[in-house]
Formats: sequence, structure tokens, C-alpha cells
Amino acid sequence: MPMLWPRRFRKQRGTIGVYATLRAAFTLPELLVVLLVLSILLGLAVTRISAAADRTAVRSAAADAAVVFETARNAATYRRVPVTVRIDSLRGAVEARVDTSVLLRRDLTIGYGVRISASRDSMAFDARGLGMGAANLSLVARRGRAVDTLFLSRLGRIRY
Repeated sequence: MPMLWPRRFRKQRGTIGVYATLRAAFTLPELLVVLLVLSILLGLAVTRISAAADRTAVRSAAADAAVVFETARNAATYRRVPVTVRIDSLRGAVEARVDTSVLLRRDLTIGYGVRISASRDSMAFDARGLGMGAANLSLVARRGRAVDTLFLSRLGRIRY
């Protein structure tokens, strides 16, 4: 009795060998093209993700600095004493002080990886919560191409 092989193993015209099979596979050039396209798409995605991370870090640093200014203003009105906010651009820190004690300190460079610069090195609030001095303050946070500015008026209003 002849042995019956499944249809895919039977000899067909144009094949080599007695029981040759045709296998579906990808060639090396096809695989290389797919890898090239994927690497290009991944490169585009990484640049967009890093830009979004920079924007988020800068926005969060500005919000964190605003918290320090709000805390200093609230402490000045609550305690009825002047409160000073010092901005250290080299270390990237913002701190609120009453006399010699530190109320709140935020290290923006360490926490968010941003560089800060300010139009003034300090801001003081009097017992009414109004800014002491003759000028408004602007604090700029930068990381990569992302930039955000925090504005503080003499009346103590914060805008960012």
C-alpha cells in the first residue's frame, strides 16, 4: 500500500527534492527595512517625549516657586512680621525666611533639573502681605527649550 503524505509534503512541480516544503519567511533586506523604519519612528517619539518632560519640569518648578512665595505672604500676614524670600540662582533654590529661621525651602535645580534666573535676588513681604521694595519680581525657569516665567507684583499677586 503506498504511503500517503499530507498535501503540503507531496512533491510538486518546480520544487527541489522529493518532499520539499515551501516556507513563508522574511528576507534579510525586508527585516532591515522594518528595523530602519522602527528606529526612525522611535527617534521621533523620544524627542517629543523629552520635550514634554522639559515642559512639565519647568511648569512644576514654577508652581513650586509660587508655593514658596504664597507661603511667605501668608506667614507675613499671619505672624504680623516681615518675611523674606531669597532666590539663589547659582544653586537653583528659593527659600522663605523669618528672621533667622527658614519657613520653606525648595531646591528647583535638584528637584526638577531647571536653571533659574530672577530680576531680583530677594523679595520681602510686610505684615500686611504687600511686597516691600520698588519693583516687581520675575523668576524664569529653563530646561532644554522649555521656559516658564513667574511674575510677582508688589501687591503680592502671583502669575505664571
